[in-house]
This record gives sequence, structure tokens and C-alpha cells, in this order.
Amino acid sequence: MSRIAIIGGHGKVALHLSRILSGEGHDVTSFVRNPDHVADVTETGAAAEVLDVESSTTAELAQALTGHDAVVWSAGAGGGNPERTYAVDRDAAIRSMDAAAEAGVNRYVMVSYLGAAKDHGVPEDHGFFAYAEAKAAADDYLRSTSLDWTVLGPGALTDVPPTGLIEVDPANPDDGTQTSRANVALVAAAVLELPDTVHRTIRFKDGAVDVVDALTGG
Repeated sequence: MSRIAIIGGHGKVALHLSRILSGEGHDVTSFVRNPDHVADVTETGAAAEVLDVESSTTAELAQALTGHDAVVWSAGAGGGNPERTYAVDRDAAIRSMDAAAEAGVNRYVMVSYLGAAKDHGVPEDHGFFAYAEAKAAADDYLRSTSLDWTVLGPGALTDVPPTGLIEVDPANPDDGTQTSRANVALVAAAVLELPDTVHRTIRFKDGAVDVVDALTGG
């Protein structure tokens, strides 16, 4: 059994993930910003703690993460406000990485998106630009740390039921890259158990290969 922290615990991927991990016997702490979301989290079997990562210092985040074995970042500002997008998806994410290192939590899984990169190609006047910039900066910072990181890059998220089947490194990432949020959670849970996924950026969409086989090349 491991102690796993999920940041952004009320997101749809996070709720799926906490249910999976709790069901596997792990001790899960899900951090949420809104106290009204605590009940939804505890229903998954996770412990819920209220923590506003946007306003928390690195030291406060480190204190919250101390004693855990791994952290999964699944938080996001939700778009619409560029200033808040940078504050959460870039700045708070980076503080959480520094905090994990400070707290001795070496395993760090980032839920990003397919296409996240500095050369993302999103025009500055596009509503997605701030998010693309923020995620690229956070992902790059994570790769520069000494943490045992994994970056997950799922395609466009949907709420279809999980299949447990994915395609890694899709040949045509701009063509029909839909990815079930539940499958993203299955991938996040799997990489926590697979040491060979450390220091890998895993781009994927819904596909036809079992998650573990797809991740390990089995």
C-alpha cells in the first residue's frame, strides 16, 4: 500500500483515479479548493483535505505532501481567465514540484494533454493560448527536476465509460484523439505501479491495447 496525494481532487479524472487507487488499497489524500466538494471525494474512498494550491506557498504545499509516496497533479484553472490559468496551471504546479522535492516525495505524475509543448502552435489571440503556454512551462520545469516524473498527454477528454484500452503515441494526434477521462485515470494508476514509466512523456488516446501492455510494450 502506498500513500498517494492527488492535487485537484474534485476534477473528473481525479475522482476516477481516487476511486481506483482506494479500491486497490492505497491510502489516498485528495486536495480540493472548495469545502463543498469534500463529500464527493470521500465517496470515492479517499480522504479529502481543503487546500487552495493557487494561494499556498511552497512550504505550505510541502507540509501537506509530507508523508506521501507519490503525488498526482490533476488540477487546473478551467480556462477562461488567462491570469488565473497561469497562476494555477503554471505557477502553482511548479510550486507543487518544488514542494514535493522539499517533502521527499520523489514520484510525481503530471496530467497534461496531447500536444503540450513550447511549440504548441496555438495563436496568441486564441482562448487556449494561456493554457497551452502554462502547461508547456510546467511540463518542461518538471522534466528539469530530480523528481521521478511522468507526464501524461491524453487526447481530447470525454466522459465515455472506461475501456482500459489505449493507443500510445498516436500516429495522427490531430485526428480523432478522443480519450475517456476514466481511461486517463487508469493510465495514471498504472504508471504509479510501473517504474519503467519514470522520466517518460506518455502521449495517448483511446485505442485497442490494454493499458499496461501499451505502457510496457507487452
